[in-house]
Amino acid sequence: MSNDTLIYKAYLASRKSISRLVARIVPPHEIEDIVQETYVRICQIENKESITSPKSFMYKTARNLALDYQKQANVRLVDGIENMEALDHLLSEHHKDEMYENALANNEFSHFCEAVRQLPVQCRKVFVLKKVYGYSQREIAAQLSLSESTVEKHISTGMKRCTLFMRKITTSVNESYSLSSQQNAGGSNE
Repeated sequence: MSNDTLIYKAYLASRKSISRLVARIVPPHEIEDIVQETYVRICQIENKESITSPKSFMYKTARNLALDYQKQANVRLVDGIENMEALDHLLSEHHKDEMYENALANNEFSHFCEAVRQLPVQCRKVFVLKKVYGYSQREIAAQLSLSESTVEKHISTGMKRCTLFMRKITTSVNESYSLSSQQNAGGSNE
């Protein structure tokens, strides 16, 4: 039996316990993503022969991924700033522009991640393997035991749904900004 087969069998046997382990660290909506990411990471390892205990290696990988997620989530938490004038005074115009651009980029990426999370599970797996990891349709089909035409349909569906989600978010943000601008300018037509 090949090492790939042993690792796959160990993954299937440990999937529920990996989920329980991860559930202690991350929010419920992140558990499945981290469990899937654990398997993807393990599949990408080149020297699988050096893994003496696949089960323990998976647990450690899942735990590290969950802790990485938690660290990123903690970094994103920002305390509210009471005095915006003090902040403006501390930052030069260049830094404000740079921070604004970074916030926009992070916000868009966050919305895109949410769009991907909302895809059906099989569609999400295919979409992530194609768009994030750059697998070919043939590689995805072989890895997930799907036909290439099914993989193509999942990629297409993922693109359509993500695009629609992003358009909806952009429209919503633009409407909120427009309404806010009108209110700040005393923009009611009274």
